[in-house]
Amino acid sequence: MALFLGVFHLLVLSLAVSAQQCTSPGQRKAWHKLTNAEKTAYIDAELCLMKKPATLGLRGAKTRFDEFQSIHQLQAYSTHFVGSFLPFHRLMLYAHETALRNECGYTGYQPQTLSRYWQEQLDAGRFSRSTILDPVYGFGGDGARTTGCISNGPFANYTNSLGPGYEITNHCINRRINDAISGGSAQAYVDACLAMRDFETAWPCIEGQPHTGGHAGIGGQMGNGVSSPGDPLFYLHHTWLDKIFWDWQARDRATRAKRIAGTNIGPDFAPGFPPRPASIPKPTGAAGDPGTVTTLNHVLNMYGNSPNKTIGDVLDIQGSYLCYEYVEP
Repeated sequence: MALFLGVFHLLVLSLAVSAQQCTSPGQRKAWHKLTNAEKTAYIDAELCLMKKPATLGLRGAKTRFDEFQSIHQLQAYSTHFVGSFLPFHRLMLYAHETALRNECGYTGYQPQTLSRYWQEQLDAGRFSRSTILDPVYGFGGDGARTTGCISNGPFANYTNSLGPGYEITNHCINRRINDAISGGSAQAYVDACLAMRDFETAWPCIEGQPHTGGHAGIGGQMGNGVSSPGDPLFYLHHTWLDKIFWDWQARDRATRAKRIAGTNIGPDFAPGFPPRPASIPKPTGAAGDPGTVTTLNHVLNMYGNSPNKTIGDVLDIQGSYLCYEYVEP
């Protein structure tokens, strides 16, 4: 009997472990490869979040869309220029993606289809002519010369309550596209980061260029280091960066999906980031880190938009919590 119970317990444990593993990953696809119906489905789901009222009581947020922006606004200086930069945005993207599916019925026309990414290398140096800015099957174009507000596309009439920066104001989504600056998203920068040998060099490489090329190339709200998720392009841009991060990890998955490094204390001021007001806590590290170095136990705060997770929980996109893959364009 004891032998039987021992074998039974091992079987139960084995089944529990296997149930937690990612066996059927959802797919993240490049925007330029989608059908018009698939593009419309994604945009409609984002518009749905923009219509749902805020529920979490976060500073200044009026809609569910704003509440995801709050995640970024409330901790911009503690999630940039630190080792948690890439894992933090990975979990934020997953939280947003989950809301699109669970709260707005987004399936991407296929049950296993998840978020989209903008293959920015194809548009580097020519963002103004990108199909992703199409006014009908895209995110709308550049801002108006006088106001900066986007004047066409599905998000032209959205009133965002967070930003610019740390401000709480009602404003449009604005853009100032700069084709020259968008060259920072070029394949050469991607390749340079993929060639880095360790996380200590790969993370700041990705956060520098190509990260900056996408944000500053679109400009306006996207160019603001604090309130940039107020432009829905933020999510496709950062999903692309997450793909680059995963492409780097996949070159030595056994090591790179299990190791983190870097400081966990952000700067007091950084170019492109508005000064932090006194009402926003000064970066002092993170829960789970015993000192000033980022660890696998570092807790990523989603401010109620999804469960908080540790960096160790999200380093592998096909692990016990995350379950997705990137489909090559």
